[in-house]
Amino acid sequence: MKPSPLKRYFDHEKPIVYSKAIEYVALATDLLQDVPKSIAVWDQIDRASTSIPLNIAEGTGKFTIADKCRFYDNARGSALECAACMDVLVSKKLLSPERVLSGKELLSEIVAMLLGLIKSTSPSRVYEEPPEYGSAG
Repeated sequence: MKPSPLKRYFDHEKPIVYSKAIEYVALATDLLQDVPKSIAVWDQIDRASTSIPLNIAEGTGKFTIADKCRFYDNARGSALECAACMDVLVSKKLLSPERVLSGKELLSEIVAMLLGLIKSTSPSRVYEEPPEYGSAG
């Protein structure tokens, strides 16, 4: 991990996942320079990539475990959305698989870190299996 050029002033800037999310925003911005703005996924990846560090920051500032986890969950969802957007850009032949590889690797790290953050924030969180379709339970 390369050190952030910015001085840290706030708690949300401390987790490594925040720095990685900021790194991904820069990477996504570079990728989007090769994609026409008229393509629907352009706006989607721009908003979703921006959403990752914003949700991390907002979650870090919350006081309750449920609130923290909700924002970390949102950040994780946005990271997964970015991965899907890059798949769409490749499938539309707007970017090569090699061009998006480093972004997908970075997103994989971010998703894993966010999952770890969620689990460490709420170790007693219960994950229930959804009921079977058509069951009366």
